[in-house]
Amino acid sequence: MLNFRYRLSILSLLLVCVVIILGAYTRLTDAGLGCPDWPGCYGFLTVPTEVEHIELAESAYPERPVEYHKARNEMVHRYFAGGLGMLVFVMFILNVMARQHLKLSGLLLVTVGFQAVLGMWTVTMNLMPLVVMGHLLGGFTTFCLILLLTLKLRTQSLNQSDILHGVPESVNVSSKLKLVIKASFLLVVLQIALGGWTAANYAAVACTDLPICEPGWQQKFDIGSALSVPTGYEDYEFGVFPYEARMTIHVLHRVGAMVVTASILMLLYLLFRQTQLRPFGIVIMAITTTQIALGISNVVFHLPLYVAVSHNFVGLLLLASLLVLWHYVSRQQKLHQQIEFNKVPSENPNNNSILMQQGA
Repeated sequence: MLNFRYRLSILSLLLVCVVIILGAYTRLTDAGLGCPDWPGCYGFLTVPTEVEHIELAESAYPERPVEYHKARNEMVHRYFAGGLGMLVFVMFILNVMARQHLKLSGLLLVTVGFQAVLGMWTVTMNLMPLVVMGHLLGGFTTFCLILLLTLKLRTQSLNQSDILHGVPESVNVSSKLKLVIKASFLLVVLQIALGGWTAANYAAVACTDLPICEPGWQQKFDIGSALSVPTGYEDYEFGVFPYEARMTIHVLHRVGAMVVTASILMLLYLLFRQTQLRPFGIVIMAITTTQIALGISNVVFHLPLYVAVSHNFVGLLLLASLLVLWHYVSRQQKLHQQIEFNKVPSENPNNNSILMQQGA
C-alpha cells in the first residue's frame, strides 16, 4: 500500500506540472475566457463545434463569440485539472485508511478544492487580476504540497538501515545554511507572486529595454497604483491599469529577480563549500541560469509564447529544487541528532522509537 501511494503521488506530481503548464499556455494565448461559463463551455460539456450548437452558444453569450482554439485551450486545461482533483481525492482517502499524513493530505485536498473555486471566479469575474494571481499561486501551492507528500512517502519507504546508511557524515547543516535556504524559498515565492501580478495585469511587455526599463522610467514609477487592486470593471481582459502602473509592476518584477539572484548566489556559495551538497548547487545554478536567460529572452524577443511558458515552468522548478533541498537538510539534521542519541542506548532504552518516526 505504501509503494502504491508513493507511485500515485509521483503521478499526481507529474499531472500538476502538466496542469500548471497548460494554465500558463491558456493565459498566454488569451484563452482565459475562451469559455465564458463554468464548468462547461457555452452550456456544453465540450467545446461546441456543430453549427447549431455554435449558434445556440452565441445567442446565449452574444458578447463572447465562439473562438474554437481559445475554448479548446481552456477546456483541455479544465479536464486535466479535474483529473488532478480526482487523484488528490484518492490520495486523501488512501492516507486516511493508512492513518498517515492526514494533515498534509487534508490541506492538499482543501487547496485543490479552493483552486476549483478560484478557477470558477477567474471566469465569472472576467479575469480579475487578484483572482488570476491567486489562481496561479494556488497551482504552485498545490505542486509544493504534492511534492512534500511525495518526499515524505519516499522517506517512509526507506527502512532503518537505508536511512542510517544514507547519512553523509560530512554534511554540516548550519543555522546559516538553513536560514539562507528559507530566505531564498520565500523570495522565490514572492517573485512568483510578482510574476503572477505582472501576467494578470498584462504588464509583461511594459518595458522593452534592459536592464530595468526605458529611459525616464523613474519619473513614471508609481508603486501605489501598481499594487492597488482594480475593482468595479465589467471585464479585466487585456488589463485595466494605465501604462505607468504596468511599467511599475514590470520594474518590480525585474528588481525582484535581482534580489532572488543575490540570494541564490549566497546559497550556492554555502552549498559548494560542502561536497555532499554540491549536486544541489549544480542543479539550482543550472535552473537559475536558465530562468535568467528565459527572462531576458522574453524582453528581447517580445514575449514569445513558448519562451514565456517555459519561464513559468522553470520558475516552478526553481521553487521545487529549494523545497527538496530544505527537506533534505532538515532530514539530515534530524538523523544526525538521532545518531548522537543512539550513542548512549543504555540510558535510552526506547531510542529506536524516534528513528522509526522519521518517515511518518
